[in-house]
Amino acid sequence: MPRAYRYLLPGYPCHLTHRCHDGKWLMRVNAVREEYRRRLILNVRVSGVSLLAYCITSNHVHLLAVSNDAEAIPRFMQRQQGAFGEWFNRLKKRKGAFWTDRYHATMIESGEHLWRCMRYCELNMVRARRVKHPAKWRWCGYDELTGTRQRNRVLDLAKVLELTECSDRTELATNYAAFVAEALAGESLKREAQWTESIAVGSREFVEEVAGQIEGRVSLDIDECGEESWTVRETEPPYGQKNEESA
Repeated sequence: MPRAYRYLLPGYPCHLTHRCHDGKWLMRVNAVREEYRRRLILNVRVSGVSLLAYCITSNHVHLLAVSNDAEAIPRFMQRQQGAFGEWFNRLKKRKGAFWTDRYHATMIESGEHLWRCMRYCELNMVRARRVKHPAKWRWCGYDELTGTRQRNRVLDLAKVLELTECSDRTELATNYAAFVAEALAGESLKREAQWTESIAVGSREFVEEVAGQIEGRVSLDIDECGEESWTVRETEPPYGQKNEESA
């Protein structure tokens, strides 16, 4: 399997995806996903990382995070993924890797592109046909973003407001619910590979800025992926998927 990208620059929102080993459905039991979420709540409090959106599926996770410390996200992922895998193996008296060896990171431009990536995360289990609406999947951030969950929250809503340019939580809840409803009523449920197979997604200016900061370390391609959207990738096969529930 081609290796995942892990270029992380401080202050840039990052869409992190990590898959269970060999595509296995190791998180198919509700209690296992609940434990992952419980640990997520604890870890974001001490990590220096703000979580903007998330979705925990049966065989992989999506985490949309940001930090001004370049090392905070790698430390957070090591703590969250490593300790959780060890917990699961003890619980099941299992040996071996829980996760595919590398998680993937895609840097996302704030504003409209971040808004779209958040929705892409939340609609994961709708695309997988497990639920008809993200409100029905309790292991994602939809209920926090729309204001229906008030306790045991994972997301940094103040940071979400800042990066999406919403004035307050009411505006965030109203606009986000409408944005998700628009996708459910239209054709925005297809898989969009740019969010999980790129180094960065955003405007042409944004991806060129990212490319300029890692240029020389790798050979890069900049490509258009839609109206006013561009990606930067390594000039090699992207992160693969195998036996996924969705992506």
